[in-house]
Amino acid sequence: MKQPIFSHTYPNGLVLVAEPMDGLQSAAFTFLTPAGCVYDPADRGGLAGFTCEMALRGAGDRDSRQFILDLDNLGVERAESVSSSHTSYSGATLTENLPATLAVYADLLRRPHLPADQIEAGRLAMLQELRAVEDEPSQKVMIELRRRHYPDPWGRPTQGDHQSLEATTIDDIRAFFQRSYHPNGSILGVAGRVDWPRLQDLVGELFGDWSSGGKEVVRESPAGVRYEHLPYDSHQTQIGIAFPSVPYRHRDYFQAWGAVGVLSGGMSARLFTEVREKRGLCYSVYATHHTLLDRGSVFCYAGTGADRAQETLDVTLCELRRLTQGIEETELLRLKARIKSALIMQQESSSARSSSLARDWYHLGRARTLSEVGQLIDGLSSRSINAFLADHPPCDFTVTTLGPRALEVETA
Repeated sequence: MKQPIFSHTYPNGLVLVAEPMDGLQSAAFTFLTPAGCVYDPADRGGLAGFTCEMALRGAGDRDSRQFILDLDNLGVERAESVSSSHTSYSGATLTENLPATLAVYADLLRRPHLPADQIEAGRLAMLQELRAVEDEPSQKVMIELRRRHYPDPWGRPTQGDHQSLEATTIDDIRAFFQRSYHPNGSILGVAGRVDWPRLQDLVGELFGDWSSGGKEVVRESPAGVRYEHLPYDSHQTQIGIAFPSVPYRHRDYFQAWGAVGVLSGGMSARLFTEVREKRGLCYSVYATHHTLLDRGSVFCYAGTGADRAQETLDVTLCELRRLTQGIEETELLRLKARIKSALIMQQESSSARSSSLARDWYHLGRARTLSEVGQLIDGLSSRSINAFLADHPPCDFTVTTLGPRALEVETA
């Protein structure tokens, strides 16, 4: 019998959502707090990421070294990241170590040291991350594409920029923490071998008296130009293409996701077959669906030689537009087989489930079971996807290229 998904909202606004997975010996958590890069001041790009970096340098009664040792001694496999909307802290460990692990993260989220004497070390880490992106043209073009496709601040890069990172002070970081790290708007997803009543009580003990904060307002400005070329001395050209789609919360999201799955996601997918395999135009090509809370987009990438860049762009845009002619039943069958394999693997991963639970709650205000997702996938048909594509054809393209020469682009 499948275990249900439980949820509880504490008086301070913190949401706990959990799925017991009795066949496992582990437990995983994903904590989303509303401290994303959209809340960075215009002249402090990367502040959310910098704050995340500094929060790891000691909390509660642990200095930076002891903080790391305690998590290592608990066997926690951990990760941190910053997105547009949230800062995420996640980890997985043996079930018996989950209470002590959550206690460590309660200190991080509520009582970080944010030590002034380590800000230069933190700044160096942030600058190294920024340089790593700038040294990787494929990442750089997609970051710049997103910046131009979405309205500001939703397209901002999480890494920030050199000038902002150099100017950031410990007072900036402490102010951002006080402004953004609070329970209302935060979501804790837990999956694995857990006892729901005990977990609910534990989280209440650790976070129940955490004081709520104010809600920040995001002010948007229009998106950028439809096509922009970024000069780059190279024998290669990086091509990024984006077009509007529907967000995760939309009733037709899985139709959009299915259409993108036909484009990309395997060696039999259209972009790989038509752009790379048949014509040999590029060494890498893919498409992925990206969602914010109230808008979605499809982002495509192709990396190619500069001498074949124009043809690569033309053929890729042609394949995107050709989607409106419809997908075939054989393509849908391959897609469903691939997705069901991914769902089965997710059933065996507490980390994947904790992340999905938190994400679902943010987008939907509830969490979908894997059985429900499976039913939505089973309900996809070539007719339903083709109907979606007729109503939402790929168009209004935003294109960004990085390489030695600009290309001719028709974005309509």
